[in-house]
Amino acid sequence: MQQEDDLRGLSKVMEFMRAISILFVVINIYWFCYQAIKDWGINIGVVDKILLNFQNTAGLFSSILWTKIFAVIFLALSCLGTKGVKEEKITWPKIYTFLFFGFIFFFLNWWLLYLPLPLAFNTALYVFTMTIGYILLLVAGLWMSRLLKNNLMDDVFNMENESFQQETRLIENEYSVNLPTRFYYKKKWNDGWINIVNPFRASIVLGTPGSGKSYAVVNNYIKQQIYKGFSMYIYDYKFDDLSTIAYNTLLNNLDKYKVQPKFYVINFDNPRKSHRCNPINPTFMTDISDAYESAYTIMLNLNRTWIQKQGDFFVESPIILLAAIIWYLKIFKDGKYCTFPHAIEFLNRRYADIFPILTSYPQLENYLSPFMDAWEGGAQDQLQGQIASAKIPLSRMISPQLYWVMTGDDFTLDINNPAEPKILCVGNNPDRQNIYSAALGLYNSRIVKLINKKGQLKSSVIIDELPTIYFRGLDNLIATARSNKVAVCLGFQDYSQLIRDYGDKESKVIQNTVGNIFSGQVVGETAKTLSERFGKVLQKRQSMTINRNDKSTSISTQMDSLIPPSKISNLTQGMFVGAVSDNFDERIEQKIFHCEIVVDNVAVAAETKAYKKIPEIVNFTDTDGNDTMQTEIDLNYKQIKQDVLDIVKEELERIEGDENLRHLLKKEE
Repeated sequence: MQQEDDLRGLSKVMEFMRAISILFVVINIYWFCYQAIKDWGINIGVVDKILLNFQNTAGLFSSILWTKIFAVIFLALSCLGTKGVKEEKITWPKIYTFLFFGFIFFFLNWWLLYLPLPLAFNTALYVFTMTIGYILLLVAGLWMSRLLKNNLMDDVFNMENESFQQETRLIENEYSVNLPTRFYYKKKWNDGWINIVNPFRASIVLGTPGSGKSYAVVNNYIKQQIYKGFSMYIYDYKFDDLSTIAYNTLLNNLDKYKVQPKFYVINFDNPRKSHRCNPINPTFMTDISDAYESAYTIMLNLNRTWIQKQGDFFVESPIILLAAIIWYLKIFKDGKYCTFPHAIEFLNRRYADIFPILTSYPQLENYLSPFMDAWEGGAQDQLQGQIASAKIPLSRMISPQLYWVMTGDDFTLDINNPAEPKILCVGNNPDRQNIYSAALGLYNSRIVKLINKKGQLKSSVIIDELPTIYFRGLDNLIATARSNKVAVCLGFQDYSQLIRDYGDKESKVIQNTVGNIFSGQVVGETAKTLSERFGKVLQKRQSMTINRNDKSTSISTQMDSLIPPSKISNLTQGMFVGAVSDNFDERIEQKIFHCEIVVDNVAVAAETKAYKKIPEIVNFTDTDGNDTMQTEIDLNYKQIKQDVLDIVKEELERIEGDENLRHLLKKEE
C-alpha cells in the first residue's frame, strides 16, 4: 500500500511540473504576441500587471528564449516520472529525430513574428509552430524516459552484476610476485594489482594456446623471482624461450644474491649449449628406494598409459628390474659407472648374464624375486615378457647425444644449496618429446628429492606445459615444500590434459592443493570447475511484464556465479580470472580477480631486443680449428658400451671363481 501511495504522489508531482511547463509556453505566447491577442479582444489586466512585475524584477521577458528554456526544463522533469509501456517501435534514432525537429520548431520560430505579413497571420503561424515543437519535445521526452527506465536489454551480458571490486593495493614482500592489472567495476576501468604474497603455496597458470599465460604470468614469475634472489629450476618445453629470459635477467641481477648463482642448461639437441649432469649421481642416492624412484619416473614417462595401471604386474616388473640395475651400478666400485646410459646398456645385455650378476648381491636378491621365480620355474616366456617390457621402451633412448649429456658431472642437482645456488634450465623439443621427456623426468624427480629440505635457499620450480612431462612426486612437492621455501609454478592448457597424463587421483590432488590460480580462456569442465571455485555472490535480477496498457517491473536478488563458466570460456587474450592466497600478517580481502594483466609491450619488446644469446658452453674445436663434436660424442658412446662389456666380463669371472656363487651360472644351463 505504501509503495502505491508513493507512486500516486510522484505521478501528481509530474503532472504539476508539466502544467507549469505549459504555463510558461502560454505566457511566452501572451507576452510576445500581445498586440495580436489584444486585437482579438483578449485582455486580462491582472495578468498584465503580474507579468510586468516579473519583467521588472527578474527580466523574465528580456529575451524570447527565457520562457522557452524554463518550459523545456519543467517538461523534462515531468517526463522523468513517466509511467508508460515500452514498445519495440520506440528507438533512439526516432527519439533523436523528434528532438531535432522539436527544437527547431520550438526555439527557432521567433523570426515568424517579423514577417511582412498581417500580424494575425504571423501570430497564428508562431503559435502553430511552437505547439508542434512542444508536442515533438514532449513525445521525445516520454519515449526517452521509457527507454531509460526499461533498460533490461542495456546490459545483455550482465557485466555490471558480475563486475566486482578487486585489489588496488600493491602488497610486496621479499618473496612476492606482483602483477599490475586493469579491471572493470562501476562502469569504468580501474587500476589494480594481483599480489602473490605467498608463492610457496604453489601457482597454476591455465589457458588455451595464445591466451597469454606465458607472456603475462610465467615470464613475470621468472623475472621477479630472480630479481628477489631465488634459485630456480625451469622446464622450458620450447627451448630456449624461457631460458633466454632467465639468462638475461640473471645477468642484470647478480648483485641480488649473497652467493652469485651459476647458470646451467640441459639441452640434448645441441651439446655445444648444454652442460653435462648425471641425474643418478651415486652421491645423492642413499637407499634403493631412490633407485626405484628414478626407474619409476623413466618408465612412466616412456609409457604414459602405465600411469593409469600402477601396481600391475607387467608395469611394476620392468620398473623393479631397472631399479635393481641402477642400484647395482651404485654399489659396484663405489658408483664409478652409475649413470643412466650405463644402466640402459647393462639392461640390453643377455638376461643370462644380467641375473647371475644382480642376484650375486644380497641386497638385490629379494628385489628380483619375481624374475628369479620365473627363471627357476622355467617360465621363459614370462621372463622374456618382463625383460622386454623394460628393454623396448628404453631402447628408444639410445642416443649418443643423450648419452653425452647424462654421463658428465659439470654440476649437481641441489639447485638451492646456499653455498652453490643455481639457475637450471632444461630444454625439451616438441619434435622429440617422447624421448627427451623421459630423460628430463629423471632430472625432475631427482631435483624434487634434493630441494625439498630444510635450511636451503629459497627456490622456484617453474614447469611450462606440464602435461608434456611426467613429474614424479609433484603432488607431494606442492603439499610439503611450503615450509622449505620452494615455490612451484605450473603452466598448462586445461585440467583435462592433467587428468589424461597424470591420472584422475594425482591430478585432483594437484588441482586442490594449489593456493594461487590464474586462468585465461578455458572451456568445458575446466571452466565449470573454476567458476565453482570462485563461488557465488548476491546479484540483482529484474523482470518485467508488458501488456497493451501497462507494465509491471519486479526486482529480486539471488545467489549466482561471481564469474560464470561462459565468461571464462570467452576471455580475451591477456584477460585472466583467478584467486590468490594470503598470509596471517598480509591479509588480502579481495582474493578473486577478473582483470587484464597489464604488460608494457613496448618495454618488453625493447628488453627482448637487447637480450644476449645463451653462449656456447662446450668448445668442440681442436688445436687445428677442426670441429670435433661428433667425434667426441661418438667416443663417449663407444666408451659406455665398452664399460658395460668390461663390467659383465669382470663380474662373470668373479662369480665363476667363487664357489658360493658358481651355482648361479649353472641355473642358466
